[in-house]
Amino acid sequence: MSPRAAWRLESLGFTKVFHYVAGKADWSASGLPLEGRLASLPTAGGVARRGVLTCRLTDRVGEVRERMATVGDSACVVLNDEGIVMGRLRQKDLNADAEATAESVMESGPTTVRPDLPLADIVERMQRRGVGSVLVTTPDGRLSGILYRRHAEARLTEMENEGAPEEK
Repeated sequence: MSPRAAWRLESLGFTKVFHYVAGKADWSASGLPLEGRLASLPTAGGVARRGVLTCRLTDRVGEVRERMATVGDSACVVLNDEGIVMGRLRQKDLNADAEATAESVMESGPTTVRPDLPLADIVERMQRRGVGSVLVTTPDGRLSGILYRRHAEARLTEMENEGAPEEK
């Protein structure tokens, strides 16, 4: 919103008014809350699983292997010290020497999508490419979560069923 609009809202009594310099598109792509007709559309960020297992570039493969086994995850997202996605470790990467670093065996620069991507669009793309999951990140590369295709497909099916007329 423009500074003038923010000042106007404050003059009308609103107390939590912010001037978001990056703009509406960045706000939406960052997975921040929306209002209006677009707010009800399902998005990648709305279905993505939070609390994803993460590790640092310097973590040892043996340590990551143990953590993955403990929590039952099949992947670990590799972050730098600022929390930016650098890569991903999959189960197959854990066959490396236990003393190797995550950085040395990770899949560098994995594909990511923004939280505001319409769910139907990303599901279609994942189906076409045979992809089971994709990382969801903000425009600055911070991890929002991981979108599993099976969960996204289930959400779309659920929405279709909610909109279908009831059988008599």
